[in-house]
Amino acid sequence: MQEQYQWGSSAQATRDVAVQQNRVLRNTYLMLALTMVPTVIGALVGVQLQFSFFAGSPLISFLLFLGIAFGFFWGIEKTKNSGLGVALLLGFTFFMGLMLSRILQVALGFSNGASMIAMAAGGTGAIFFTMAGIASVSKRDFTNMGKFLFVGVVVLLLAALANIFLQIPALALTISAVAVMLFSAYILYDISRIVQGGETNYITATLAVYLDIYNVFVSLLNLIMAFTGERD
Repeated sequence: MQEQYQWGSSAQATRDVAVQQNRVLRNTYLMLALTMVPTVIGALVGVQLQFSFFAGSPLISFLLFLGIAFGFFWGIEKTKNSGLGVALLLGFTFFMGLMLSRILQVALGFSNGASMIAMAAGGTGAIFFTMAGIASVSKRDFTNMGKFLFVGVVVLLLAALANIFLQIPALALTISAVAVMLFSAYILYDISRIVQGGETNYITATLAVYLDIYNVFVSLLNLIMAFTGERD
């Protein structure tokens, strides 16, 4: 009788964990869809105002951007269990939309700019749904990729920082190509963390997946502009 009770308790606990994981995943997808609204608004405002965060010193602007971004990260982490966390997340995505406006302005300077942006958005969507599908359906745990991916991001960040001074086109293309692969893998990793129960807060989960998607889109657009951009 005691063994049956223990088995029943274990089965119930397993079901509770599965319900919790499904809830976090569902809320993450819903919040992710919501974050696209302030991102698009920020991008449209930035394009209309010809906003350029990096108009001055590229290095100072880059460091200032990192300071603002990490300030948002800190605030979101501290308030992730409250409505303020949602507000900060949406504020951050508006800011990232403003930052996105610069590359959109460059793309729209090409005669086929709108189609290139649509192509990058479509490619990003395809990558997201593929990676999220693999992470959700597969029995495999992809969370052991974390350390490798983190090292990759650090190397990528250092290369991008170096290219601010070097301005080597081939290096810029290499950085974009590696970023597409790296952040595609990060989508797999971050969704897997939710599925495996490693991430239990949908606000921080949304932030992680949003950054993955954002970086894939920007990197894809850079590559598409480099190879298919057409001047009038």
